[in-house]
Amino acid sequence: MATNLKQKLYEKIEEWRPRTQKLLDEYGDVVVDKVTISKLIGGMRGLKSLVTDISYLDPNEGIRYRGYTLPEVFEKLPKPKGAEMPYVEGLFYLLLTGELPDQSDMADLVDEFSKRRIVPRYIYEVIDAFPCCSHPMTIFSAAILTMHRESFFSKKYNAGINKLDYWDPMYEDSLNLLAKLPEIASYIYAKLYRDGKRIQSNPNLDFGGNFAFMMGKEKPYDDVSRLHFIIHSDHESGNVSAHTGHLVASSLSDVYQSISAMVNGLAGPLHGLANQEVLRWLHDLIEKIGTDEPSEEELKQYVWNTLNAGYVIPGYGHAVLRKTDPRYSLQREFSLKHMADDKLFKVVNKLYNIVPPILKEHGHAKNPWPNVDAQSGVIQWHYGIQEYDFYTVLFGIGRAIGICANIIWDRALLYPLERPKSLTTDMLEEIAGIREKKTAD
Repeated sequence: MATNLKQKLYEKIEEWRPRTQKLLDEYGDVVVDKVTISKLIGGMRGLKSLVTDISYLDPNEGIRYRGYTLPEVFEKLPKPKGAEMPYVEGLFYLLLTGELPDQSDMADLVDEFSKRRIVPRYIYEVIDAFPCCSHPMTIFSAAILTMHRESFFSKKYNAGINKLDYWDPMYEDSLNLLAKLPEIASYIYAKLYRDGKRIQSNPNLDFGGNFAFMMGKEKPYDDVSRLHFIIHSDHESGNVSAHTGHLVASSLSDVYQSISAMVNGLAGPLHGLANQEVLRWLHDLIEKIGTDEPSEEELKQYVWNTLNAGYVIPGYGHAVLRKTDPRYSLQREFSLKHMADDKLFKVVNKLYNIVPPILKEHGHAKNPWPNVDAQSGVIQWHYGIQEYDFYTVLFGIGRAIGICANIIWDRALLYPLERPKSLTTDMLEEIAGIREKKTAD
């Protein structure tokens, strides 16, 4: 029997497929963007070449999930009883269907996630087999990849499923994987940082609440988890982790293989490690200034010293955004309410007023405003998650939600294998007029 979400998704897919087919059949030759040499060599930054209806990054409003701004998402999504933050499961419903769930939808979906939480014993054995000094992201990726043997999609594909139905087993695998990620992540944390002392899952709690419970954290860390997973769940499909998941899945790799690859992309220092860099910079700042309550003048001088030494201010600037990241603002509001007296947050709060004017005066930053990473690690630190390397695992749990939603729709709309064409440097020089085109003898 299909859940309410699955039936709703089926109806949406049937409505959407003709739109995609019409664009291909009647408007396939319409030019969307131009490819320049700077875009080719510069990592295709800003090149309009991907399609996703799950989220859109607006330069001024920040990320929109299915057309809703983040403040609208947090206002409109249902919340667990007594919670400040919405159900993570509710976000998944929104990302898949484009519709806001009601409490009945939530009861159905929370129950569905709960029934799929149980992690196979062999996954715990794989995690236990890693040396104690292993990086948590390596273990996280390996655990996800190892669950490939559970793949419903692979079994259906090998049995000869119709390609119009690919989305169905991909949906089942996605729910199975997402439901298990908090269990896997908390077990990794226990192995590496809590002498293996695991806290068993609580079947009566939602996605975010159960993660907080397994991490051994009291309220309001359940809301911290919901907030963190929701704001990190998607950021268009062109960032490294999202694009990696999409690219690998385009070969009809299953969700486990695709999300494991996504995690590996997220682990790179240019993508998922920014909140760690913010914390390191803040702690260095406090150590070098010599007080955990530096004055505004001391902070201004330290910021200038950092810039004059040729370094960036971590947590500030963004490739697309041109205003303060709404993800930062939501975390700042939470921090002002729950941890206003935290000394590290006080420094961050002062920097919020100090850094942008300095970056404007410095003149090299296109966007002088804080991004999500300026705040996220500080909150985790306050609530006792002080192991830098684990922060990317938290990021990965959230990001998997959006990427799974994208992959399900990729299969529903029959998106093909991704295969762009490459050129040589000689060819680019010929296009640029630097050298004459070679002719055959």
